[in-house]
Amino acid sequence: MRGVLSGFAVIAVVIGVGYVLGRRGSLGERGGEVLTRLAFSVAGPALLFTTLATADLSVLFSARLLVTALSTAAVSGFFVAVGVLRHWGVGRTTIGALCSGYVNSGNLGIPIAAYVLGDASLVAPVLLFQVVLVTPLALTVLDLSGAGDKGPVWRRLLTPLRNPIALGSLSGVVVSATNLPVPGPLMNPLTLIGAMSVPAALLAFGISLPGSTLPARGRDRRPVLLSVTLKSLAQPLIAWTLAHYAFTLPHAALLDVVVTSALPAAQNLFTYASTYRTAESLARESILLSTVVSVPVLVGVAAVLG
Repeated sequence: MRGVLSGFAVIAVVIGVGYVLGRRGSLGERGGEVLTRLAFSVAGPALLFTTLATADLSVLFSARLLVTALSTAAVSGFFVAVGVLRHWGVGRTTIGALCSGYVNSGNLGIPIAAYVLGDASLVAPVLLFQVVLVTPLALTVLDLSGAGDKGPVWRRLLTPLRNPIALGSLSGVVVSATNLPVPGPLMNPLTLIGAMSVPAALLAFGISLPGSTLPARGRDRRPVLLSVTLKSLAQPLIAWTLAHYAFTLPHAALLDVVVTSALPAAQNLFTYASTYRTAESLARESILLSTVVSVPVLVGVAAVLG
């Protein structure tokens, strides 16, 4: 329980600092936008490259990750189906689907994995799955839908090779898979720049809060409530069902996949929504509400399965 609370405390403090900066206008009218661009175009790709370049890609082929992938596909697919039926649009539906299944595996998942599961590396498969497959796929959909580049079709089809996040992830995977040595004079600056990614995203999120309505009260009420329900309740329940009945994972592995599936939506989803100027309120409200709801959910999971 201490790990859950300490992980949330770190996030709350940084977002709170961003809120104060936004309320006082300390960074100017476009301060949040600048931080968002910094996180998306520079710091984020650097963080993903340095993380994946030294990662063990073999963790991508495991029963634990398969459970996570299937539960993510289930909740995201359900949101997409509802979004299509309700005519929510490609951008709104894509961001909502991400908020339904894309977990905060980095700045919240790592401390919770360390304190609750006893091993911070257990969150690595989820992190790799999201940055290698889910993120490039979702951002490509946003680009091809017209939310991003509106150039010729042939150019838009090359989006994964030009998107900073996808390019950083892809480069890191190539380096790891080929065991290419990265010289210290190159890796060290990238590590330093990458360290800005999480705080920049959290500060930008906090800056966006002043003046916004309470979660699930505005025009995005239904998609917000749907995404939060899928993320906080449906995904961990599906993960437990698959791990227990379909894959018969041992107790430790079952606890691992359920805890990681119960993590709230990641803050970098707001960065993506802001960058593409689509469904920003949906992303902000879903992240905030799922973070609040996930506290009792994670405490309950740790108490029952721990």
